Amino acid sequence: MARKRVTSGMRPTGSIHLGNLLGALDNWVRLQEEYDCFYFIVDWHALTTPGGGDAVGFENVGDLSANVHGMAIDWISAGLDPDKCSMFVQSHVPEVAELHLLFSMITPLGWLERNPTYKDMVQGYKIENPSLGLLGYPTLQSADILVYKGEFVPVGKDQEAHVNMTRDLAQRFNSLYGRDVFPITQALLTDVPKVPGRDGVDRKMSKSSGNYIATSLSADETTKKIRTMFTDPVKIRKDDPGHPDGCVVYAFHGIYNRAEQSVIRSECEKGERGCVDCKMQLSEKMNAALEPIRDRRVELEADPERVREILGAGADSARSIAMDTMREIREVMNIPTRENV
Repeated sequence: MARKRVTSGMRPTGSIHLGNLLGALDNWVRLQEEYDCFYFIVDWHALTTPGGGDAVGFENVGDLSANVHGMAIDWISAGLDPDKCSMFVQSHVPEVAELHLLFSMITPLGWLERNPTYKDMVQGYKIENPSLGLLGYPTLQSADILVYKGEFVPVGKDQEAHVNMTRDLAQRFNSLYGRDVFPITQALLTDVPKVPGRDGVDRKMSKSSGNYIATSLSADETTKKIRTMFTDPVKIRKDDPGHPDGCVVYAFHGIYNRAEQSVIRSECEKGERGCVDCKMQLSEKMNAALEPIRDRRVELEADPERVREILGAGADSARSIAMDTMREIREVMNIPTRENV
């Protein structure tokens, strides 16, 4: 039986951090073993918001190519295998733009204006004059998925609503033209670990907050980041009783040192464990986990042509499917071709 198809993308924002790795990439690596996976670096989406923060944006387009190349290195280093999945650059499949245009012809304006993510982005980036591209990004996102007839999009429970526009557009298109061209894409719910920032367990790791740890950092640089992590503010001395539930270091032990977490809690609460020692133990565990990623990164950085070959092969594979999809769509929509005019 043919494997079900998974599609997902990521904006090229510079080096990924632990939140990206643990929240998305680790899951993508697992999915490539069971699904027909298409993973794309969404460079067009990066142009919809101003530069800075978590976006490349139209103010920093000069960094876009370098960020795309760097993200490809991040992905492969994290374990994505070009023999098991297709990874490529969004804009290298121009059929996506054509489908985005056609979707814009059937998408009610109210759907876009009511999109809560659009409102959040306008407010978050303090955009005074939102572009048409930002308003219409959900149709581009839907085209990213449906041009490959994606059946599943891996998301956490809190992001399930992001798949709804794609579902709505697929249903609307199929209904308008009387043929089930597109699958009704489903959210592939995944357990996404809560990855806090270095500044507090209630703060999400993000570039805009500056509280992240990039996977491209060396072991020494990672250790320096860990040393500045927020700990228990009332635990001044080693023998003071600690409160691990409010400590970022303890939270990361739950990710990288789970086997010893119960012992760490007990020692902390009894005042038998100091924060410096706790950080150094975390540094050892985290660096050990990241070492294979760093080793693969060194190899790929020394062979940029290999990275371009992987992206090129992925784009060729994806575009073959996209071209078939667009031929079907043009036929269904009765769009004139050179042959039938």
